[in-house]
Amino acid sequence: PAGPVAEPHKGDKRFRHEDWEQHFLFDFIKQSYLLTARWLHDQVASVEGLDDTTKRKVDFFTRQYIDAFSPTNFALTNPEVFRATIASGGQNLVKGLHNLLDDIERGNGKLKISMTDSKAFELGVNIATTPGKVVFRNELIELLQYTPTTPKAWKRPLLIVPPWINKFYILDLREKNSFIKWCVDQGISTFVISWTNPDAKLAQADFEDYLEKGTLAALDAVAEATGEPDVNALGYCLGGTLLAATLGFMAAKKDKRIASATYMTSLVDFRQTGELEVFIDEQQVSSLERKMEERGYLEGSEMATTFNMLRSNDLIWSFVINNYLLGRDPFPFDLLHWNSDSTRMPAKMHSFYLRNMYMSNALVEPGKVVLHGVPIDLTKVTAPSYFVSAIEDHIAPWKATYNGPKAMRGKTRFVLSGSGHIAGMINPPVANKYGYWTNDKLPANPEAWLEGAQQHEGSWWTDWRAWLGAHLGREVAPRVPGKGKLKVLGDAPGTYVRIQS
Repeated sequence: PAGPVAEPHKGDKRFRHEDWEQHFLFDFIKQSYLLTARWLHDQVASVEGLDDTTKRKVDFFTRQYIDAFSPTNFALTNPEVFRATIASGGQNLVKGLHNLLDDIERGNGKLKISMTDSKAFELGVNIATTPGKVVFRNELIELLQYTPTTPKAWKRPLLIVPPWINKFYILDLREKNSFIKWCVDQGISTFVISWTNPDAKLAQADFEDYLEKGTLAALDAVAEATGEPDVNALGYCLGGTLLAATLGFMAAKKDKRIASATYMTSLVDFRQTGELEVFIDEQQVSSLERKMEERGYLEGSEMATTFNMLRSNDLIWSFVINNYLLGRDPFPFDLLHWNSDSTRMPAKMHSFYLRNMYMSNALVEPGKVVLHGVPIDLTKVTAPSYFVSAIEDHIAPWKATYNGPKAMRGKTRFVLSGSGHIAGMINPPVANKYGYWTNDKLPANPEAWLEGAQQHEGSWWTDWRAWLGAHLGREVAPRVPGKGKLKVLGDAPGTYVRIQS
């Protein structure tokens, strides 16, 4: 017996098949690859004279290269594929070729890898099924109001602002893991913005439009629907960034209709944005702007590819192996169906977002961002806030989101969930997974916060509900969609969510 010279990292799922350890040839191939990969990465990482930005790019794309040449990605050096090929007489490769051609056809000549069986899910049937109505619509949003399930409701309603980079139903996938349904079952009058999937007609829609026709229009509509003057607001990812900008705008106008703000994995301070930085510099953004000017928007699949590259082994190569080498159909998985249901970005708005947030970090500098003639100063925001992030988040790293509370004056609670950008947030209490950390103090250093934090089992949802209790008001009769001043325009999940790229 002899111990391995090189072993994969704990979270590396590529070498799970028993032959990678039990068969001497495949064990040799695996260890040789891991040794070579480690050597190559160390050699590149040790190059001197590179600035930090270039060093991050070199590191990132070297890892892409290393991952692409993994022995798991080739039929003759992957024992699972090798065995399947022998057992089926090569039928797995024939089926895999058909899958490959289907994906190229589906992508109109470009490879669009199928992550799930898209025919297995239908909006309003087995995903996004929480009962509700569309009660407001303009060219950018539909506002959904959900049907109450409790005999009494809390006085102050909740407005959810999801990201426009994806569709809102990540918050309403299935009954057992729907954040929206859970809120409704807590007696909270729940509203959510459903963004349209923009085309060339909205090429000139900018960040100001998303403020005016998005969050501000939704606030007006919620007040009409419920008769309540203020709301609790929750923003997820980019929705949280827009929520912070909205609060800055409202603070300048002495508008206090948002009584509390919750930020789920939301960047407000863009100083440390992780590996996404490798895609954002003057050269790349200028090139992207030229491309967007031709069509009027950024195609959703291009943005999805960028995010998939951040976890290429899980979100690219695992499907190459399953679909094309093993010749299997992708597994029906609601989360991956949502992930593949991408949305476009209006050219003008997306350019503003990249340049003002990622490139110049202007939102946290008082007066540097001006919306509708109003200088945005987050230091004037006094609404209490709840920030929740995920410890394994690769899109909005928690040490970056930790800087968000420092940009505002209101009293803040910061909570850290287990898992990543999606699973860490969509984590219902009944699942009892991942856990979360809390610390009533907010030291300057995020590592110091974590060191002094207390770890809890279960879901952060229960902690948030306890915090939100102070901002819900008294109990009142439940608000039924259509019974207020706004009439019903259609059933949830609405029409905008069904527009596909």
